[in-house]
Amino acid sequence: MAFEVLTRTPSLPMPGGGSTWARWQALSALGARDLCLVKLLEAHYDAQAILQELGGDPPRPGQLWAVWAAEPPGVTLEFAPQDHLSGHLSGEKAWCSGASLVSHALLTATHDDARLLCRMAMDRTRLDYDDSRWQAVGMARISSGTLRLRRAPAERVGAPGAYLARPGFWHGGAGIAACWHGGAVGVAQRLRRDARIGRNPHAAAHLGAVDVALAAASALLKDTARRIDQRPHDPHREAVTRLRACVAQVATEVVERTGRALGAGPLCTEGDHAQRCADLLTFIRQSHAETDLQWLGEAAAHQEDCPWTL
Repeated sequence: MAFEVLTRTPSLPMPGGGSTWARWQALSALGARDLCLVKLLEAHYDAQAILQELGGDPPRPGQLWAVWAAEPPGVTLEFAPQDHLSGHLSGEKAWCSGASLVSHALLTATHDDARLLCRMAMDRTRLDYDDSRWQAVGMARISSGTLRLRRAPAERVGAPGAYLARPGFWHGGAGIAACWHGGAVGVAQRLRRDARIGRNPHAAAHLGAVDVALAAASALLKDTARRIDQRPHDPHREAVTRLRACVAQVATEVVERTGRALGAGPLCTEGDHAQRCADLLTFIRQSHAETDLQWLGEAAAHQEDCPWTL
């Protein structure tokens, strides 16, 4: 399925290139269709953007790329250079979503205490993929396991630290919110099309609340895209953090209100709807939740002027 989409849409507009809104519209549409699919494809499109931003060669037709940058405590991946760019990767990489499906990946690694971004082909003779602990119900079709690499050939991309320092790091994080938005739209469509909306005032009220929430999230997505395109060299950390928090909250509300309006029936008898709800609630846990809210609250408290004045 991913390659069918890539055949029709091999790339999306670059974030900050003047058409960020169009990029996010495409991601949202994919998310409304299938959240596992958009998680896989968003990573590929993100890899394209990262490589362009850092001066790397772009993915070739027929390839499917991932981006793995999680670095939990106790899990290390080391890059051993051979020359200016080439070297080998050894160690472990956690939370490698779609590792059984992709052909290439961008990974963060370390060398002499510096954080690097590396690119590699998935040479199965130099790695093992362990997803035995992946017991998820939501996002079950795209496992996130641990890679164990043994001198896997790789190339460094960009300068040390460039992956996090580039503005596109935050712009790409906002693209994830567009995927969440699409998933919420997919859930809301089940409520909007239900026959009881016309005869059950409580169901209609829940749909009205969903309409308000999704409209607000859509407006914030559009405004953030405009800001990024106007100042593409600015990371827009505050705007992106606010956007992700908003869309995650809206997605949670949409699932909750749809369930309250329709009862247990659709969740128990309609596999596609039940899976979409489970996928969405799992996917939005990539948000940093209260950590981001704390950061936003502290930022608002330290602003001299009221941050919400029109």
